[in-house]
Amino acid sequence: MTQSISPTDTIFSIFEESLAAYSFPDKFTFPFDYEPHPLSLLAVEKLQSHLENQDEWDHNFGLKPDQEGAVIGKMFGVLVVRTEEDEIGYLSAFSGKLAGGNHHSKFVPPIFDGMADGGFLNTGMEKLSQISQQIKELEDQESGTQEEVETLKTIRKAHSVSLQQEIFEQYNFLNQDGEEKSLCEIFENASYKNPPAGAGECAAPKLLQYAFLQNMQPIAMAEFWWGLSPKSDFWKHGHFYPACREKCEPILGHMLAGIEMDEKPV
Repeated sequence: MTQSISPTDTIFSIFEESLAAYSFPDKFTFPFDYEPHPLSLLAVEKLQSHLENQDEWDHNFGLKPDQEGAVIGKMFGVLVVRTEEDEIGYLSAFSGKLAGGNHHSKFVPPIFDGMADGGFLNTGMEKLSQISQQIKELEDQESGTQEEVETLKTIRKAHSVSLQQEIFEQYNFLNQDGEEKSLCEIFENASYKNPPAGAGECAAPKLLQYAFLQNMQPIAMAEFWWGLSPKSDFWKHGHFYPACREKCEPILGHMLAGIEMDEKPV
């Protein structure tokens, strides 16, 4: 299960400075209500410096004047870890996609890469687009009967449901004991009818998945919003936020099983 870390690995970032002045937490961060630990703040400082200075990719966070593209703020997360070699450092992750992609240096990979070339998702989305185009042509040209249109809409819905189910089946989550559970199994046990769309794409599950794959010990974590949010005043640039309850609580309940966590603040 373990994937070896190469000397040129750009995902694990070791703390180069002395950590003698830092006390290590006795328990892991309670992800749904927390004050960031000083080690998490150190990791966040380094990640935010990277976001401000990197030139490998271009994403419009709304922080630079006249930058092209839609403004899309993004949730980022850091996970302070101890490696098998007793090195202390941190992992970084973003929620969803960044700059239109899933893979960037310094960030953990997605649990499932739906953008992979030749993957079933691209093929499935193309088929959905073709059906939608057929429906549009029939409606615009009035060349088909209402029955034909409704039949195509039924086919499109069935294909969409099937495709979503196939996506869900690609997500499997580990915990520190190496126990793996599927997305559907996790949410079924949590009494959900179906997992919500985007479940497994948040920063926290990505971080823990990579850590467990590498036999790293999670020490502390924090998540923050970077950029502007044109859709909601709730998200503030640079502010810390808890993991989301709807998508992440059932997943993290499995992934953090057996790990002693801080008490929820009163």
